[in-house]
Amino acid sequence: MASLMIDYAVFVVLILVSILVAIWSKCSGPKEKTKADYVFATTSVSMAAMLLSIARGFLGVRVFLGYPSELFYRGSEMWQTLYGMVIAFPLISIFFVPVYYSLGITSVYQYLDLRFKSRLVRCLASGTYIIRSVLNLGVTVFTPCVALKAVIGLPYWASIVSITFIGVSFCIMGGLRSAITADVVQGVIMIICSGVIILHGMITAGGPLNVIKIAHDAGRLEFFNSELDPTLRVTTMSAVVGQLFMSLSIFGCQQNFVQRYCSMSSQSKVICSLRLIVPVMIVLFSLSWVVGMVIYANYSQCDPLKLGCISKIDEILPFYLEEKFYFMPGFLGLVMASLFNGALSFLVSNLNSLATVCYEDFVALLPCCQGLSETTQLVLIKLMSVFCGLLVMGTAFVVANMSGVIESSMLMTSATSGPLLGVFLLAMFFPSANWKGAAGGMILSHIFVIWITYGRQLIDKPPEPLLPTSIEGCGDNPFGTCSIQPSGNFTNSLLDVLYDDRPDPEVIPTINGDWVMYLFSLTYMYYALIGTMITVISGLIISYVTSCCSEENEYDENLIHPLALRLSKLFPGKKRCYKTSSDMNGTKSPAAGITTISEKMQGNQINGNAHYNTMELYKTQSNHL
Repeated sequence: MASLMIDYAVFVVLILVSILVAIWSKCSGPKEKTKADYVFATTSVSMAAMLLSIARGFLGVRVFLGYPSELFYRGSEMWQTLYGMVIAFPLISIFFVPVYYSLGITSVYQYLDLRFKSRLVRCLASGTYIIRSVLNLGVTVFTPCVALKAVIGLPYWASIVSITFIGVSFCIMGGLRSAITADVVQGVIMIICSGVIILHGMITAGGPLNVIKIAHDAGRLEFFNSELDPTLRVTTMSAVVGQLFMSLSIFGCQQNFVQRYCSMSSQSKVICSLRLIVPVMIVLFSLSWVVGMVIYANYSQCDPLKLGCISKIDEILPFYLEEKFYFMPGFLGLVMASLFNGALSFLVSNLNSLATVCYEDFVALLPCCQGLSETTQLVLIKLMSVFCGLLVMGTAFVVANMSGVIESSMLMTSATSGPLLGVFLLAMFFPSANWKGAAGGMILSHIFVIWITYGRQLIDKPPEPLLPTSIEGCGDNPFGTCSIQPSGNFTNSLLDVLYDDRPDPEVIPTINGDWVMYLFSLTYMYYALIGTMITVISGLIISYVTSCCSEENEYDENLIHPLALRLSKLFPGKKRCYKTSSDMNGTKSPAAGITTISEKMQGNQINGNAHYNTMELYKTQSNHL
């Protein structure tokens, strides 16, 4: 009882510390007087904090809870997704950052409006991001609630309301700078907890070499699978290709990450950060897998799942902590607080981005919101963060009562990565693409990918079996009275949801045509690739069919990647006409002595104001709804 009270105390204290950190950041740091200060945190963010924040934005509670059980029961094949992430960052620094870093936009989807001169394309992209983010945030908020209820006994409603309320408060107080501060604090705590678990586990398992040997001998350490069958859950090919396209979509086209890039003072710092993030991601990503290795080394001869002490594979980590760390009162509370605060920091980071997108891409386009002062705009963005927080909280409550919503949100994430990446590729690298092709490509891609993800749930595809485990070394009542008990329908496994291959036994329809069955059987790892290819190919075809010589297809050449622009000029045929910067602003041509957009941007960079002061230079009419 005394140990449990200490765990409770540590849990509460750490949550209070997180709140105090946000208050301290608000009171001690630069004041956020404008929309740019709130959205981009001006230049007050250090490179080290930005690196950890970007890494934490992707590697959160899902990684900390999910990957140890993934290694324990399924091996290290999913670790190969790291290859795709590592390849993605250099590509983003080369192809994405140079295009929109200095545009002076607060929503990355404004770039699509500038490029295609279409609010429809912009709203399709930003709406996709909003829906995906709200669903994912609902899952993220609910995920630690399972462990918190199972170990500490905290009710679902208390966890959900607390995380949402504190997250919204953080956004109101500090904007992006507060979000980055929260990311850094939670990232450090998570690293410390992982280090303690690894150190203790290696000692009890006989040292690091023995940990590696046990995992290797049991087939848990396989880092290359040459199978090319696209219906297999994960292979080296599907892990690398699939994660590459998902990472390009997430880190190159998603508001919360682009927002972080633009908060830095120069493009060179952004590129340097994206290069340095690679080793940071490798270390943080691998920590959870090493945790899984030490857990397996300790339980290799006595699997708690097979013994009946746990009911889901992702309960293995909290069970291990409760069973092994009884001698460290408060450590379990520290880990549970890390899960709580991890979901909190992820919520804060994404609420800031969601509020910005909602305002810039929807509210700010309303006639009544034109010409508002900076203070009014800042207040509206903060109000939007409250609104988005309520949506996330409602989604989390739905997740707690309807398990199918979890799976739906995961499928939405997979289905929307491709269309988002595809429309940005059309905009940046294909000068002939127009708004009709971009919008049509996104719509067709969404329809097709959602169709195959839905069909995948209907076919009678047997699940891939878990790796074998043993209970031969358990003896009589090895764990005493198992303290983690099944908690009904609410203990949906995070990995079962994320990597669910199990069909509904009650729904096995007859599908005519083997090719349809094969299509539905494709691993979800390829959905981002499929969505991207459909968007680009169909977008180019539609653009070609609907192309004309009207003024609507003219835009500033600075909105195209320089490499794509040079290559397009080498092709034969009629050369494309671009609007000059002055034409876009209704002034005379640059030849008459008017400064171009790019020249003004360079001047603003010299003055240190490239992020926000150039926005008005890019204003354009968007008449295609």
